[in-house]
Amino acid sequence: MLSLYNTASRSVQPIKPIVPGKIGMYCCGPTVYQRAHIGNLRAYVMEDILRRVLESVEGYEVKHVMNITDVGHLVGDEDEGEDKIEKSSREQGKDAWHIAREYEKLFRADIAMLNVLEPSAMPRATEHIAEQIELVKALEEKGYTYRTSDGIYFDTSKMSSYGRLSGQRLEDKQGGARVEINQEKRNATDFALWKFSPADQQRQMEWDSPWGKGFPGWHIECSAMSRKELGQPFDIHCGGVDHIPVHHENEIAQSECAYGVPYVQHWAHVEFLTVEGQKMSKSIGNVFNLDDLRGGGIDARALRLFFLGAHYRSKQNFTWEAVKGAQSAFIRLERIVRTWAKPTNGIALLEEKFRNALLDDLNTPSALAVMWEIAESSYDDGAKAASMIFIDRVLGLGLADVISRPLLVPADVQALAERRLKARQAKDWVESDRVRDEMAALGWVVQDTKDGYTIERL
Repeated sequence: MLSLYNTASRSVQPIKPIVPGKIGMYCCGPTVYQRAHIGNLRAYVMEDILRRVLESVEGYEVKHVMNITDVGHLVGDEDEGEDKIEKSSREQGKDAWHIAREYEKLFRADIAMLNVLEPSAMPRATEHIAEQIELVKALEEKGYTYRTSDGIYFDTSKMSSYGRLSGQRLEDKQGGARVEINQEKRNATDFALWKFSPADQQRQMEWDSPWGKGFPGWHIECSAMSRKELGQPFDIHCGGVDHIPVHHENEIAQSECAYGVPYVQHWAHVEFLTVEGQKMSKSIGNVFNLDDLRGGGIDARALRLFFLGAHYRSKQNFTWEAVKGAQSAFIRLERIVRTWAKPTNGIALLEEKFRNALLDDLNTPSALAVMWEIAESSYDDGAKAASMIFIDRVLGLGLADVISRPLLVPADVQALAERRLKARQAKDWVESDRVRDEMAALGWVVQDTKDGYTIERL
C-alpha cells in the first residue's frame, strides 16, 4: 500500500481512497502568462510519478485534474497588484486571451516532452466563472463574506480552524503578515473571492456578477473546479510547498465553510528547486525553461531523470554540471537497453524492491538505484528487458520505446556529424558549435569520444 506524507497531519500516511479502487487527484496547474520554468516542471514531474505509482503499482483508476489559471492570479500572489495575464498582455502588446492560449499551448508541449501523462481534465478558470460565482454566493449566504471598495472578501476570523494546514494559528498568521495595501480588510489574512473591475478602465477579462462586473480571486478557482470535477471531499491535492500557507489554506477555508464537509483527504507538496544554490529570479538571470536546456544539449527526459534523483520533499539544486551528468547517464542507459534481447519474464525480486521503494513515500532515488541495479546486472537480457518495461511504465523515461531497438541514424544527420568532426579536427570551433546546434534542432545530440563520436536522440 502506498504511504505518502500528508502535509495536513505532518506524517506519512497510507492512501485510503474514498471510493474503493478509484482516486481523485487535483494538481494546481500553471498560470499561463509566461513559459513554465524548470522549478514549475519539477512539481509536475513528481506529481506524474505519484499518478503512475497509483495506476501501475497500486492498480487504481485515477482521475487526474490539473487546472489552467488564465485569469485572477495577481502579481502579488494574494490580493494586490495587477492580474498576471493582463500585465503580460500589456507588456507584450498582445490580447490577454491570446497570451493565455499561447502559454497554455507551450505548457502542454513542455509536459508532453517530459513524458508527463496527459491529465484526465484540464479545466480553465475562464470557462468556470458560473461555478465560482455560485461558490461565492454560498459563502455569502452563510455569513463568511464582506464587501470592500475593490471586491468581496472572505472573513478568516469566522473559521476557527483557519491555518491548520500550515500549522499556524490565525493570530500567528496575522502577526506575521506584512503591512497590507488594502486597509479595508478586517484581517490581514482575509482574501478576495471576487475582485471588482477598476472604475476607470475596462479589463480584457471581466464578467457580470451579483456584486458587480469583475473577475474571480485566484483561490476560488481551484475550489470551484476541483469540486465540479472530483466532488468534495476528494482523495489527493498536490502542489508546490509555496502554496501551503496562503493558496491551499484559503482553498480549504472557502470550500469547507461553503459546503460544511471536508475538502481533501491527503495533501502532497513538492519542495523548491534552486539554481546553483540560489532562488530562481529574473534579476539574477537563472530562470530556465525547456528551450534553454535543449539549447544546452539536454534532453527533456534527462531533466526528468535529474528530477527523480532527489526525493520530492527535499530541496533540489539544479546545476548545469549535474544536469549534464543526468544527460550522460540517460544516453548510457538508452545505449544499454538497446542491446538487450526481446523481453521474457521479469526479475521478480528486483521488481518488488523497486515497488517497495516507491510505496515508501515515493522514494525515487532508491527506485533509480534499483533501475541501475537491473541495467548493470548479470541477469538474462530478456528478463532485464521485461523488468525495465515495468519500471519505465512507472518512471516514464521513455526506455520502453528503445529496448531491443538499435538506433537508426538518418543519413543527413550522420553527414552533419562527419562535418562537425572535420571542423573539430581543423580547430574550427565556431563551425563545430554551429553544426552541433543544427543537429540539436533536428533532435539529435553528438557526444565526443576518444575514438570519434556517438550520436543519440535528444
